[in-house]
Amino acid sequence: MSPRSPSVNEELRRRSKERLLQAAVEVVSERGYEATTLGDIADRAGSARGLVSYYFPGKRHLVQSAVHRLMHRTLEEALEREPRTDDGQERMARAIDAILGLARDRPVLMRQHMAGLLQAEGFLPCPEQRRLAELLSDTVARYGSSEVDSDYPMLRALLMGAVFSALLPGAPMPVEALRAELFKHYRLDWELGVPPGTEVPGGTGASNRTDAAGGTGASNRTDVSRFFATEPAPGPSAPPRRPAPDRS
Repeated sequence: MSPRSPSVNEELRRRSKERLLQAAVEVVSERGYEATTLGDIADRAGSARGLVSYYFPGKRHLVQSAVHRLMHRTLEEALEREPRTDDGQERMARAIDAILGLARDRPVLMRQHMAGLLQAEGFLPCPEQRRLAELLSDTVARYGSSEVDSDYPMLRALLMGAVFSALLPGAPMPVEALRAELFKHYRLDWELGVPPGTEVPGGTGASNRTDAAGGTGASNRTDVSRFFATEPAPGPSAPPRRPAPDRS
């Protein structure tokens, strides 16, 4: 049997890493961070346990990378859904709704993520976070900012503060109230984005109805497979329309 080509090996590594990222989101969503081991994640991904350490320095780095992937792909999906638009206010509204939607629909995962950022290890830069930063920077630029370098960190801080407030144990703020404050800050009409009680094109609900875990239905909270490319990689994609600087 002839040895595998470098391109085949690279594809196998890519798919293994994607499975680990997806498994991390799924298991932490179900059990919480502390109750999740690297072995649990490897078992869910169908990978050898030693492979986790090959790709990630530790559990915190893996989980942060996985959540940042979920965040950046959720945001990307929201910004680019039909009808496509370049309107800066609509894109800002979609961005706010996408991030608040994660707090609403995946409370366990996002609470663990926010708690992890406050630990001694703190924020761990990774490629997934840089992609998220590029999308938010682009959103600020399209909104009309002439000072993206200062306005992007402010948007990031406001979104993180809103997510924290929505998930604060014992004293959570309603997502609708947080949305109203952010829309007021950015002077956005309530009807932009995905107002509470409406449906996102493609079937992702923004309903006020919640289940016992604080989400909007088991399928929305658990089906993350579309955000993790475990199938063969597609061909070269078009370059981004507005590249942004690397902001960690």
